[in-house]
Amino acid sequence: MYTTTAQDSSTARPRRYPTDTTDAEWALIEPLLPTPACETSSGGHPEQHPRRDVVDAIRYVIDNGCKWRGLPADFPPWQTVSGFYNRCSRDNVVLALRDSPREQIRTRAGRHHQPSAGVIDSQSVRAAETAGRDTRGYDAGKKVNGRKRHITTDTLGLLLGVCVTGAHVTDRRGAELLLRYLRTTQQRLSLLRADAGYAGRLITWADTALGITLHIVRKITGQIGSQALPRR
Repeated sequence: MYTTTAQDSSTARPRRYPTDTTDAEWALIEPLLPTPACETSSGGHPEQHPRRDVVDAIRYVIDNGCKWRGLPADFPPWQTVSGFYNRCSRDNVVLALRDSPREQIRTRAGRHHQPSAGVIDSQSVRAAETAGRDTRGYDAGKKVNGRKRHITTDTLGLLLGVCVTGAHVTDRRGAELLLRYLRTTQQRLSLLRADAGYAGRLITWADTALGITLHIVRKITGQIGSQALPRR
């Protein structure tokens, strides 16, 4: 269903969409994709469509939010694209696409490939009316009806993990969910810096349950408006 031979791995499809991979992106993505089924012990049919076209189709759907059946005609059949996406999800390819570049960047910067410190924060964003009520909520502080992104990065600003909840979920509760996940993926992580919204019992829990120190970086006395704070 996808072409895997070296001479056929590139695409002849015109590069017309903003989501189409650049040559540099494809060079990074291609080695992380699953082994073709026909090359595994369980076997399978040889792939008939360039993998780059399939990946571009997946990126198009994710960026535009359309149905698989709504793919433009110049992409491979939607069944092929959907099936490959499901396989990549099952094989944790998306996580590899997040982690591998970060580890390479950290190594080139002279850092350990796994961070020991990071930053945690959240952002409430409005959700479309089509978003289910059970997946969104109202953030009274930000006056936002939608969802909240709980995000952790390393000290270089590279993504470590994301947890998405309804906007009504507190920063502390979202952080608890995210920190549980990070404890399983980032063994060296021992320090996270955060704002005052994470103060309180979460600090004690993170230390005793997960061995992670949560350091609160408070606003500068007299601060008005948004201002970048050291190490946050």
